[in-house]
Amino acid sequence: MAPEEKKNGEDLENITENEDLEEEGKGKEEKELRRDDEELDTESELDRLRFKYRGYTLDELKRMNMDQFIQLLPARARRSLKRGLPQRQKKLLERLRRAYRAKKRGKDLITRTQVRDMIIFPEMVGLKIAVYNGKEFQTVEILPDMIGHYLGEFSLTRKRVQHGSPGIGATRSSKYVPLK
Repeated sequence: MAPEEKKNGEDLENITENEDLEEEGKGKEEKELRRDDEELDTESELDRLRFKYRGYTLDELKRMNMDQFIQLLPARARRSLKRGLPQRQKKLLERLRRAYRAKKRGKDLITRTQVRDMIIFPEMVGLKIAVYNGKEFQTVEILPDMIGHYLGEFSLTRKRVQHGSPGIGATRSSKYVPLK
């Protein structure tokens, strides 16, 4: 009886091993499907996280000509660009193009300007511009999210007010302290 029990026990073990192998096979297929789904999820997440301006990627924006890009801007910026760039903005744009070429060669130039009403174009992304705020030049690094905004929006002209603490010396009358 002992050998038969062993055979039955071995059969049970073989059956459970076969079931385990089948489950592993199914598990592998499921894991591959999950990986595919995860890859699709990560691809869709990455696509969602990639920068887009009105449905266009940064590379597509850079390849557009100026007229096509102007059509994507809000009304105020579109109107101002349709009238043409003033001389000071043309000059700044040329200096920024020189800075972009220098950046490609490995130099990191900061362009100083007082032109706060310049609209940020896709070709400016990655450059550093020092914008005058009325007192000093504040360095602004142009990011893709800034496209279509004005340079002056990123160099604030007013600081937060920090008042001193009230008490002795706050006013002329509070300077008097009785000797008592």
